[in-house]
Amino acid sequence: MGAAQHSSPQIPQDSLHATQILPKEPPILTTTVGSYPIPDWLAALPSEDALRDATRVVFSTQREAGIDLPTDGELYRFDVNHPDTNGMIDYFVRPLRGVRTRLGRAEREEFARQHGMQFRAKPAGVVEGPLEPGALDLFWDCQRAAAVAQGPFKFTVTSPYMLAKTLLDQHYRDLGALTMALAGILAEQVRDLPCACVQVDEANLPGHPEDHQLAAKAINLILDSLSPPTIGAVHLCFGNYGGQVVQRGTWRGLLEFLHALHADHVVLELARRPEEDWLALQEIAPHIRLGIGVIDIKENPVESPQIVAQRIERAAQRVGPERIAFVHPDCGFWMLKRSVADRKMAALVEGRNLYLGTAAV
Repeated sequence: MGAAQHSSPQIPQDSLHATQILPKEPPILTTTVGSYPIPDWLAALPSEDALRDATRVVFSTQREAGIDLPTDGELYRFDVNHPDTNGMIDYFVRPLRGVRTRLGRAEREEFARQHGMQFRAKPAGVVEGPLEPGALDLFWDCQRAAAVAQGPFKFTVTSPYMLAKTLLDQHYRDLGALTMALAGILAEQVRDLPCACVQVDEANLPGHPEDHQLAAKAINLILDSLSPPTIGAVHLCFGNYGGQVVQRGTWRGLLEFLHALHADHVVLELARRPEEDWLALQEIAPHIRLGIGVIDIKENPVESPQIVAQRIERAAQRVGPERIAFVHPDCGFWMLKRSVADRKMAALVEGRNLYLGTAAV
C-alpha cells in the first residue's frame, strides 16, 4: 500500500495451513474470481491497518453471502496513483529487478507496434536485464490475508504469459525466454503459500491461442510448485474493461491449452458466451474439473437466483453435472459498485442452492 510499513502480526505457518482445507460439500462449490471493489475509505486513507481491516471486511462479506471459497479481494494490489487496472500487472512487474517502469516516448511508440497489445497505451515496464524477484513477496500478502480469512480462501497470481505480453523486452528479445523467466520467479513465490487454492489468471491467451504451448508450459511450472494441500486453478476470460470485451476468441480454440494444464480445475467465463463455446466444452477431457461462470460482471443488473439456477442447469446438460466443481462470476468484481457485487454474490449462492434443491422454502 504505497509507502506503508508492514505491520501485520506474525502467525505460525502451520496454524495458517491448518485452516486451508476446502469443504467437501455441497457437490458444487461457490467461489469468486479475485477482485472486489475498493472500499471508498481505503482509497481515501490507504494504510497497512486500513488494508488489513478492509481485507477482513471483504472476507466477511463473502462468507455472509455463503461463498464457499472466497478471495481476499486483491486489495493489497491497490495503488492510489495507479487504480485503473487493479494491479493485475503492475503489482507483479514493479518490484522486479531488471525492469524499469519509468518510460519515455520512444518506448511507448515501440510498444505500440507490438502485435495484439493495442488495448494498452504503454508497456508496464522495460526489461533491461535478467529478471530477479527484487521486492516481490507474495508470501507476505498471502499470510496477511490468511490471518483474517477465518477459513479456506483463494489467492490469485497473474499468468507469466500475460505479464510478458505487457512488457517491452530489450534484454531477452524472445517472448518464450521472457515468459519462462517470469514463470520461474512466480513458481518460487508460490511455494508454501498459506491458502487453499492458488489461481493463475490469464486474460490474454484467449485472443492469441497460437501461443498455447508456451502459456501452458509457463503456467504448469507455477502449478507444479504448489505445496499440498493447496490446489491449483487457472482462470481464463476474454478481458473486461468498463464492460467491454478485450480479446476475441473461442473456447474451442483453447482446447489443447486446457488439456495441457496441470490444474485441479479451470475457472471459465461463460455467462454471456455463445452456444458454440458450450458445445466446445463438451470436448474437454474428463479429468479437468470445471468452474462455470454464471454471473455476468460486465453489466450492473443483478441476476435472479432462478436465472443462476438455469445457467447451472444449462451447463450440467452440456458437460454433465459431475464435471462442475465450482460456479462463480465470469471475472473479478473491481469495476462494479460494492452494492452490486454483494447482491450478485448473494444471487450466486441462492441460485446454486436452488439448482441443488436446497434453497430455503
